[in-house]
Order: sequence, then C-alpha cells, then structure tokens
Amino acid sequence: MSRFLFVVPPLVGHINPAVGVAAELSQRGHELAWACADPGLVRQLAGDAVVFPCAGPVPGTGDGVRPPEIRGPEALKFLWERFLVPLADDMAPGVEAAVRDFRPDVVVADQQALAGGLVAERLGIPWATSATTSAEFTDVLAGMPKVADWLDGVLQGLRGRIGDPSGTADPRFSPHLVLGFSTRELVGSDAMTGEQIRWVGPSIAPRPTPPGFPWDWLDPSRATVLVTLGTANTDVGARFLTECLSALRVRADRVQAVIVDPGGALGETTADDKDVLIVPSVPQLPLLERVDAVVCHAGHNTVCEALWHGVPLVVAPIRDDQPVVAGQVTGAGAGVRVRFGRVPAVKLGLALDAVLHEPGYRAAAGRIRTAFRAAGGTGAAASHLERIAPLEAR
Repeated sequence: MSRFLFVVPPLVGHINPAVGVAAELSQRGHELAWACADPGLVRQLAGDAVVFPCAGPVPGTGDGVRPPEIRGPEALKFLWERFLVPLADDMAPGVEAAVRDFRPDVVVADQQALAGGLVAERLGIPWATSATTSAEFTDVLAGMPKVADWLDGVLQGLRGRIGDPSGTADPRFSPHLVLGFSTRELVGSDAMTGEQIRWVGPSIAPRPTPPGFPWDWLDPSRATVLVTLGTANTDVGARFLTECLSALRVRADRVQAVIVDPGGALGETTADDKDVLIVPSVPQLPLLERVDAVVCHAGHNTVCEALWHGVPLVVAPIRDDQPVVAGQVTGAGAGVRVRFGRVPAVKLGLALDAVLHEPGYRAAAGRIRTAFRAAGGTGAAASHLERIAPLEAR
C-alpha cells in the first residue's frame, strides 16, 4: 500500500473535499497524513487524523483582514500578497518536515497550499493537485496582461525561495495529476485541457451532522429555499440577507426559507414563525435533499453540493473565484445571477421565482447532477491518485 500526504490550507471549503478522498484511500488500506497550519481544523473535519503542524497565517486575522469593499484585481492582489504567499512561505518548513518524517509516496497539494507542490517537486516526490475550485481552469486574467505578469513574478519568487529554482511546473497545476472536483458540463468547453487533468465531480462524503436542526419545521406543502453565504462572508452579508428576508416574506404563502446567519445580522426568529427559520448553521448535505432552490454567494462547494442534488440556484458572487463560478452556473443554465452589493428584494424575488417555476433551470440542474454522479467522485479521485504512486509502493 502507498502513503499519501495531504497538504491543505486552513480553510474548511478546501479541506472538506480532500477529506472524502482521504477516507476512500484509507478504506483501500493506504496510509494517510496531513500537513496544515491549523491541525485542530483538520481533526475536526477528518476525525482521528495524523496531522503535521505547519506555521501560517489565520484567514481573516491580522494583515489578512480584507477590507470588504475591495473587488476585482485589487482583491486578487490582496489574496496573494496577504494570504497565499505568506501561507506558502510559512508552511514550507513544516511540509518538508512532514515529508521527511512520514515519507509519503505521493503528496496531494491543495491548489491554494502552494508549498505542497513546490516542496514535493524539489524533493523529487510525485504530487497531485487538489483543485477544490474550478475557477483556475479558466483564463480569467486573459484581459489583464499586467496582472498576469505580476502573478507570474509572484510564483517565480516563491519557487526561488521554497521550491526548485530550476523547476518549471506551475505549483497550481501538477504535471502528474490535477483532480478537478467538477465536470465539463458545469465548467464549460473553454476550460483548460491536459492529459493530467481529471474531472471527478464533487467530493461528497458523509459528515458529522450537528444535532438540533428542527426537521419537523419543514412544510412539505411549500417550496423550501436555503439561503447561505458560506463560512467566510459573515462580515459583508447583512444587507444581502436582509433583502433576501424581505423577498421571502412576500412569498410566504408558497415558499418557506432557511437562512444561515452565523453573524446574527437578522436577529432570531420565534418558535412559532412558520415561514422563515434563521439559524447560525445547518446540516447542509441532508438539508439539500429537501430544498427546491438555493440562494448563495457562488462558493464552489455550495454550488456543487446544490447541483449534486439537482437544485437550481440564485447566485450572488462576492469576490475571489465566486464570479467565475457564478458564470459557470448561468452558462450551464442552472441558475440566475444577481448583484450581491446592489440587488433589491424585488429583483431577488423575481430571480427566485424564475428558478422555482421556470422548468429550464431545474432541467439544467438535473443534467449537471447526472454528470456529477457519473464522474466517480471520491472513488475516481482515489483511483487516479493510486496510479501516480511509484510501482514499488503499490
């Protein structure tokens, strides 16, 4: 059997897909370990895991607190300069120590944990990229050559400090294997191609379900809508959630809603409110089995989990990869896009009516659901990883 070292950033949305693949590899008898700047977060999501600690910035703290108003190239520069580059520099010694201690046959590096690929390349270990968002597969910088040149310089600098200066691989795309947790039915025909790219669909694996969700509150006679902005947008979501609440209240005769509000921007609903349930968190996967539409920020995991269940979306991208993912949703016909910072309740309501009642959106979501489930998920990802392990380790 082989040994696989997963190198991940301290981000729930990037660890969760890897957890499902790691679980599949473990069931097949392989040995696993993790390297992360937040070992506690990995153990929380992956159970009794072997985790090698690494240094690294904590998202949303210190210099990583991003002003909510920045968008576009400015936001991209902030992401790289304040998080991705410091994370790579800080993680590199811990990743190298993990490699020397655990002696993996394959390193599985998240696309935002750049130290994984750079250290593996320098030490001569086969490595795979875990691409937990499909945004990097499209040339989003095609119209911004100066930004593209700047990013090339950033990556060259990282390689000179923590990688093999003579290496040539882009640390975001392993030459051995890139696991894309989506399919072309969603990503589109213009996505990057390459023999090493394998579209495996979403990594959907069982998660611990927190107790206490009031399942009997759901009314089967009305459509159910889930509103969520993920785990990293608490600071900017108050206005949007308020508009969603207004749009949903108007439709209470035919729609009920579950609104995820971890920051408490909307206050609390009373026990006898049968139209809107406001909670800090939800058991998302089992809840998606029972909802008719999702309103979200176009986060890759939320979008893919909704479409895995054939649920159409209203997407309101905020930053980072979300505009690209939102474009994939609308390009596939599986949802409607609205402007996060400006959309009023009236337009939100119309978008919601469209995905609930116009059959084309649900049909497109169902088509992607079929493609996702045919792609193989965690089992296919595990098989691809097994194939790049050295023969003597299999």
